[in-house]
Amino acid sequence: MAYTYVFPQLKKHRTLAEPWHRMKGRWRNGGVETYSLGQSSGIRQLKQLALRSRIEVTEHRIGFADLPENFRGLRIVQLTDIHHGLYLPAAVVNLAVELTNNLDADIVALTGDFVTHSRNYIEPVAEMLGALRAREGVFAVLGNHDFRVDADRIAVALDRRGIEVLRNRNVMLRRRGQKFCVAGIDDFLYGADLPRAMHGVPRDTATLLLSHNPAIIEEAAELRIPLVLSGHTHGGQVRLPLIGCVYGRSDEKMRFKKGRDRLGRTQIYVSRGLGTVVLPVRYGCPSEIPHFVLESRRTASVEMSRSFSSDGWSARPHAHR
Repeated sequence: MAYTYVFPQLKKHRTLAEPWHRMKGRWRNGGVETYSLGQSSGIRQLKQLALRSRIEVTEHRIGFADLPENFRGLRIVQLTDIHHGLYLPAAVVNLAVELTNNLDADIVALTGDFVTHSRNYIEPVAEMLGALRAREGVFAVLGNHDFRVDADRIAVALDRRGIEVLRNRNVMLRRRGQKFCVAGIDDFLYGADLPRAMHGVPRDTATLLLSHNPAIIEEAAELRIPLVLSGHTHGGQVRLPLIGCVYGRSDEKMRFKKGRDRLGRTQIYVSRGLGTVVLPVRYGCPSEIPHFVLESRRTASVEMSRSFSSDGWSARPHAHR
């Protein structure tokens, strides 16, 4: 099922020309997020532009190979590509945390790109994410933007808030003698080491792999890892009618770049994520918080859809895909 939340539109807004000219100039000089928190007029400009944003909370039932009986029904919520900064303010991050906590997860999986350009947003986003709650823990991996900003600093900030950062390693969860592995790798272009991450994990162990970049799918399939959660692509961010997105229109070109797919025994889900890059615009590709329920492989997978409303937000119907 999918719950859709829509930011309310302001009644009055200015033309694009003047604020866009200023933002374009700042982008050429290194990006608007290099300016100190609270001191950039870009925030006011974006409010005046009144850009619309949506978040969908989607539910997916996953048939999971070799899932131990004591872990059936395990609930996982994924947050990815938060890109906290000028284009994704604290109010949205806090709402995402609230929505996630309301889903009563066993595991919260954070799959990278917590910030975009500026170190100024590392501590604020870590502080907000520190409010996440999950019975088995909150686990994170780092994305390409995190490495470009300061991977070590981000990992330390998250760790101080009780979030376990998996940098090419794994943890083993236990329920009454049965095991479930959560593994995580660094970004695909910044030192991902899947063999190291899977060190000590017996073959055919029920494993969830967190990887910011879905390009890891071939290596994961070789190791027969049952499920990979990724982000990075933003689902295309802008998907125009007939034209499609920047990744191309064909099903083959869109494989492993959005939504649910499979390679051999390995399933992958690529979330559209929360934030944006380059421009604060999404079209035909709303932000997403996916929620997974693990079931035995024999159980049929079901995906339903409906709309939901919350204080300060208005609901829009979400069509079946």
